[in-house]
Amino acid sequence: MPPATPAMPTPRAELLARLAQEQVVDIAVVGGGATGLGVALDAAARGLRVVLVESHDFAKGTSSRATKLVHGGVRYLAQGNIGLVREALHERTTLLHNAPYLAQPLAFVIPSYHWWEIPFYGAGLAAYDLLAGKAGLGRTELIGKTRTQALLPSVRPEGLKGGIKYWDGQFNDARLALALARTAALHGALLVNYCRADGLLYEAGQVAGVQCVDTLTGTSYRVRAQCVVNAAGVWVDALRTHDSPAHQALGGAPVKPMVAPSQGAHLVVDRDFLGSDTALMVPKTSDGRVLFAVPWLGKVILGTTDTPRMDLDREPLAFDEEVAFILGESARYLRRPPCRADVRSIWVGLRPLVKPQSDSVEATKAISREHTVLVSRSGLVTVTGGKWTTYRAMAEDVLSTCVAHGLVVTGVASRTGHLHLVGSGGSGHDAPVSISAPPGLHSYGVEAPQVAALPGATSVLCDGLSEAMVRFAARYEYAVTVEDMLARRSRLLFLDARAALGLADRVAAILQQETRLDPQTQAFKVLAEQYFLVP
Repeated sequence: MPPATPAMPTPRAELLARLAQEQVVDIAVVGGGATGLGVALDAAARGLRVVLVESHDFAKGTSSRATKLVHGGVRYLAQGNIGLVREALHERTTLLHNAPYLAQPLAFVIPSYHWWEIPFYGAGLAAYDLLAGKAGLGRTELIGKTRTQALLPSVRPEGLKGGIKYWDGQFNDARLALALARTAALHGALLVNYCRADGLLYEAGQVAGVQCVDTLTGTSYRVRAQCVVNAAGVWVDALRTHDSPAHQALGGAPVKPMVAPSQGAHLVVDRDFLGSDTALMVPKTSDGRVLFAVPWLGKVILGTTDTPRMDLDREPLAFDEEVAFILGESARYLRRPPCRADVRSIWVGLRPLVKPQSDSVEATKAISREHTVLVSRSGLVTVTGGKWTTYRAMAEDVLSTCVAHGLVVTGVASRTGHLHLVGSGGSGHDAPVSISAPPGLHSYGVEAPQVAALPGATSVLCDGLSEAMVRFAARYEYAVTVEDMLARRSRLLFLDARAALGLADRVAAILQQETRLDPQTQAFKVLAEQYFLVP
């Protein structure tokens, strides 16, 4: 097996020293979720000078709270959006190729309790296969009752007619975000978490950079840039509001909010409630929604919901009716349905659904993939919407928009289509362990030997988490706080919140030894309690 490239250290003091240097970069990106990190990587891989600042931790928001599916978009096919589905299927293949230890094929079964469901859904999924072509992950099959029960041993047998087996993908979202950040850094980008963009810099009425502050120390920084990309997810309207006076001074219409957030709740239960490495999918629940039971990192994710909400809480809570919906619908399909007491962790993500923008003066690009790129009169580029599967294509669109408006000058095309992310070894490496399996050293891809070589490799904090993994996160993965470690480097908070709470003090001691920074232990303990308190 070829050796992995040595991991690049991420000492915070050095990152901030670079941020303080007086220089003009090509692109400053605000927001360290999937979209912002994708933009940073695309730009850096083209040789552009890039700075990215994130107010909290990378993937703290929506990007760590997905349903963990890399999908082509079956529901878009039902709407007749064939071009959209074909593109999403292409991006699915690209992602699985570029990070095979973090994104992999996953088999799904739709259990059918009415005879008409098998040919109806089977025909739709056959069309899905046809659109995928060579990008397909496996052939859709119409299966009988016996095979359905073999693949889903916990499915409710009463009235079961059979099922439809099809293929999509699953991934580890927060660790994929980290891989994007670290790959961008390898290509020269400077990425700083816990650095909040407080405002914009202007020259002659045009955006010329970002004013930001280190939220851990209060130190302010000025990042001068030829182009500023606002990729703050559901929070993009805050920076757009900052830019509104400059935009209007140049004849633009008053800025209106462009994000209408919707939340998706997820419940995590033990693996034996599903008892399979095959996911269960219900395309139409009793009230017309979609339900998934997805095997992930040794547990099962049940979800999700689609509930409008008005606020933009960093840690949104699930509503009682969402929990009731997920558990109630699960009971219709699982032989042993979970109850509230069985929930190991409950978490919610906010989706940035995009409102139509009526200001025709703005250069607007609404993409079929449901993301939108806006360029204000003063040159602020905003991108929001979309989904994890198409993050790379979204980043390409953002860069194309920047170039088209003269904000970035580059003759280099995107290079991310065949760019392996950190931890991915390309050909010649062993097949990755399934993402359905419990976490462990394999979760680090080809960097596993580097993790195992650190102090504490044999000191096990819990199954799948060692002291060495905490040290690796502090030294090479930008981790500062206990939450960074137990929510997004390890995914323990999302898998078993009580277990995460129990490890808080031990993890904090290791982090503090490594970074000499406050690991914010008490704040994490409060957060962990929220993750196991089921409404």
